[in-house]
Amino acid sequence: MDILYLLIPISTALVLVILGVFGWAVFRGQFDDLEREGTRILGDEACRVDSDQASQVPTAEQSSTVHPKR
Repeated sequence: MDILYLLIPISTALVLVILGVFGWAVFRGQFDDLEREGTRILGDEACRVDSDQASQVPTAEQSSTVHPKR
């Protein structure tokens, strides 16, 4: 019975934190356009690359070569 004095405040605090995170996500616009995100993967547009990742993207020359198995 004594454990309830600990579990009830902890669960109440957890519910408040979850509601706060959900409210933050709603007000920041995370759930504004769900349809576009669902169909975005089906499009044929080229993938966007950040400027710091541009050097890591293989060129057509590099991707057409066959690498021997090691």
